[in-house]
Amino acid sequence: MNEEKELQARSGGVCELCGSSEGLSQLEVAPSDGSAEQSVYVCENCKTQIVSDELDESYFNCLNDAMWSEVPAVKVMSYILLNKLGRQDLLDMIYLEDDQKSWGDKALNAGANKIVHKDANGVVLNAGDSVVILKDLEVKGAGFTAKRGTTVTRIALPADIDDHIEGRVNGTKIYLKTEFLKKV
Repeated sequence: MNEEKELQARSGGVCELCGSSEGLSQLEVAPSDGSAEQSVYVCENCKTQIVSDELDESYFNCLNDAMWSEVPAVKVMSYILLNKLGRQDLLDMIYLEDDQKSWGDKALNAGANKIVHKDANGVVLNAGDSVVILKDLEVKGAGFTAKRGTTVTRIALPADIDDHIEGRVNGTKIYLKTEFLKKV
């Protein structure tokens, strides 16, 4: 039996992450040998987001169920995605055998060269997110103070520094240290 048929039988013909039955295909959980045991059967929407690394946190609320799967590859993929989404609350609950955790950590470390921006609570920030300023910050050279509680929308992430974001406060484009920000 080929991998695709094996995955279809294992999953019952639905996405192993979200439960959708549309546009299903095999996705290897890297590092992988390409076998069905090291792959998940996912819908086109899940696959597109996973491959592009542009994860919609509200869409992946389905991981609340997927992380309890008895299939190691599904648990490891859930672990990887929860890490990328910064969902520490769910990561604290997931149970992985040592070899499964090692597998997931290897996959996460493979993308470790990429700069990841995190707020004061360790939540991953993405371009376009909104953040709240946690402390009054004097903006040097602009002559004003960015007040605590101010929401900065549609932030940009500088590619070369991981502890700053770019946003507009009082109509002025400024850089803000992520240690003084909280994702909304």
